[in-house]
Amino acid sequence: MLDELRELYQEVILDHGKNPRNLRRIGDANHHAQGNNPMCGDTLSVYLLTNGQNLIEDVSFIGKGCAISMASASMMTEILKGKTVEEAATLFHGFHDLCTKDDADLSEAEATDADAVERLQVLSGVRTFPVRVKCATLAWHTMDAALKGDAEISTE
Repeated sequence: MLDELRELYQEVILDHGKNPRNLRRIGDANHHAQGNNPMCGDTLSVYLLTNGQNLIEDVSFIGKGCAISMASASMMTEILKGKTVEEAATLFHGFHDLCTKDDADLSEAEATDADAVERLQVLSGVRTFPVRVKCATLAWHTMDAALKGDAEISTE
């Protein structure tokens, strides 16, 4: 079972790392932030377009980084498109807990989008490599900062 999960993890990371989804700049984005992970050298910018009902109509990123960072950003953009700002915050907290806690309570995130939580489970393996947690969560922290109006974050 562990070998199957490890293989799936590698396949997903490689797929999204080599072929990132939504790797582009949104010209009319109304939320934007830059993120930096100096430990690994990952840098990225997250762009979001929300409407008057706080629905994320579009989300994208540009940047460079390790395969985990790029894969996480790619998966995040796929998952958040069509979600509300509140749902994005719930998924952010759930994903962060998934990557940092062995006993993460994912009930709120699962109630928001159980399929997304299941897809994100493949990145939970970073929990055993603390230095890689920042790689996996950088895009999510940057998205959260963008929605809160913060222009820059660093995971130092």
